[in-house]
Amino acid sequence: MSEENKNANTTYGENNATDGATDKGVQTPAPAAKSAGKGDAGGNAGVYVHRFKKPYEFEGKKHETINFYFERLTGKDMIAIENEMQANNEYALDPLLSRNFQSKMASRAGGIGSDALEAMPFQEFNKITNAARNFLIDTGY
Repeated sequence: MSEENKNANTTYGENNATDGATDKGVQTPAPAAKSAGKGDAGGNAGVYVHRFKKPYEFEGKKHETINFYFERLTGKDMIAIENEMQANNEYALDPLLSRNFQSKMASRAGGIGSDALEAMPFQEFNKITNAARNFLIDTGY
């Protein structure tokens, strides 16, 4: 099993990053950082592994990476997100344009609370919600 496939099978909150070191001391990029929906030879279409610039801490837990399994979401998840937003008097005219919808979608895909995602630094939040948007585009939304 390739390193990329091993990383794709880990669960939320695990440190699945490789340090990129080779036996010759040359630094190479870690293979886990893939965009949602872009796919690769390892079959990770719909999986986004977010690597934080600095370890992210929320409610006493530190995370270096979080896996977002967008391909596991169903139509039921999409409807649940819309219902949750409506219950809070929030509406997304278009999920492709709504960071609120995308963040709730990413929260479900990553197995984290939307409050944890919304508390992330701006740049990290944007990368994750962009991955959600890219997945929507790649699936023909």
